[in-house]
Amino acid sequence: MNRLLAGCIAVAALVSAQCAAAADLSLEPLYKAPPSQVTQAYNWTGFYFGANGGGGWGHSFWSANTTGIGLAGGQVGGTLGYNRQFGNVVFGVEGDIDWSALNGGRTTAGCPTGCSTSDSWLSTVRGRAGYSFGRFMPFISGGLAVGDIRAAAPGFAGGEATNAGWTLGGGLEVALPGNWTAKAEYLRVDLGSFNCTGCAALPPDNVSMQQNVFRAGVNYHFGWGK
Repeated sequence: MNRLLAGCIAVAALVSAQCAAAADLSLEPLYKAPPSQVTQAYNWTGFYFGANGGGGWGHSFWSANTTGIGLAGGQVGGTLGYNRQFGNVVFGVEGDIDWSALNGGRTTAGCPTGCSTSDSWLSTVRGRAGYSFGRFMPFISGGLAVGDIRAAAPGFAGGEATNAGWTLGGGLEVALPGNWTAKAEYLRVDLGSFNCTGCAALPPDNVSMQQNVFRAGVNYHFGWGK
């Protein structure tokens, strides 16, 4: 009889322990917090416009007077462009027009009264190719450059021409808060030359212009984002 009673007590204790364990399991929360959101990569696709400013340096050569002239001056203007992103690769086209104060002069044996060359405006239309590292996009750029070349010498009529040439360079664009970006770029520009019939006693004088441009700017992007 005592053995039977002890067996019943042991069975009851075992059942009670199993029930308590099951109750503990049933109280475990079924809700799990969602994984933290992953920040989506920036997408550079879309139109944009902005402003830029900087400076340039270069040289001009007068063939008839064998005169080389150093040039320097500031530039400021506006920019309009479009990007299309494929994976991390970004292709685009960009145009700009800048007021320019690039100028220089020199007095030599071939130009005793002093020869000067200047550029009052510069415009470029360029293709761009970049690689997106999220907020950072290094790029290369090249295409058409158009600007004016002005040549003058005291005692002569001088002359000017609007010339088309080429440009090639690169830079870095960085995404800022909102839809803004900032960029810095370098461009090598060659506007070719023109025959200045009023620049020397024995015309024509072939006057060329090449320049290096370094500028920074800000752009506002439409439809661009996170």
